[in-house]
Amino acid sequence: MDLKKAFNTNRETWNKKVAVHAAGEFYNMQAFKEGKTTLNVFELEALVEVKGKSLLHLQCHFGQDTLSWSRMGAKCTGVDISDEAIKLAQNLNKELELDANFVCCNVLDTSSFVSEKFDIVFTSYGTIGWLPDLRPWAKMISERLKPGGVFYMVEFHPIAWMFDYTVSPPEMKYGYQQKEAIYEEYEGTYGDTGSKMISKEYGWNHGLGEVISSLTEAGLQIEYLREHDASPYDIFPGLVKNKAGLYELTNGLYPLVFEVLATKR
Repeated sequence: MDLKKAFNTNRETWNKKVAVHAAGEFYNMQAFKEGKTTLNVFELEALVEVKGKSLLHLQCHFGQDTLSWSRMGAKCTGVDISDEAIKLAQNLNKELELDANFVCCNVLDTSSFVSEKFDIVFTSYGTIGWLPDLRPWAKMISERLKPGGVFYMVEFHPIAWMFDYTVSPPEMKYGYQQKEAIYEEYEGTYGDTGSKMISKEYGWNHGLGEVISSLTEAGLQIEYLREHDASPYDIFPGLVKNKAGLYELTNGLYPLVFEVLATKR
């Protein structure tokens, strides 16, 4: 597997997504600029006290979540592979008169670009599937955390990624712990399914065992692993909104989201 080719393909696709996402309803840029947070119930309940703390946001896209944490008083640094996303994040930071820092790099190379150690490392919703191996990712997280620091992730459940969503109805096609890369090419993006842009993407599936083991092997202590039947985002086919405003499967057969909170020993 030519990982350089895969990462460059993904970077090119994410560069194209920036303008589409920034103009679309999914990211609701106007409401964000007017003060609406883009953070969801899971992360807000997990990371209650961020004021005055340093926070590293991995795979931040164009920084709306990063800047939402910044509005809550955290001193934030966001990292993303897309140079177009980082440019927009920097412009938003300046426009909103916030003090976040943004760095363009492959998340696996973060320690080569960011030397600071942080109170909190955060990542969320559709991030680890872009990585072929979680061990270097977890090692980097440990390197960037202060002793006693907290790592928190909230992510779509690996069972959800076993399906091919380019066909209707979705077909269970990929392995839960599949090591081979998954390549997909399709029209549109989750942020605008009606867009004519062509998404070309390489991804990898990671089971919960791999997630937890990579973090513990890197020296982190797992405080909890939680699985949830509902997602803040309506990105999978056939979901319905529940009373809490989250989206869930009508049959409830498997979780859609999981959370991990860990601390640096």
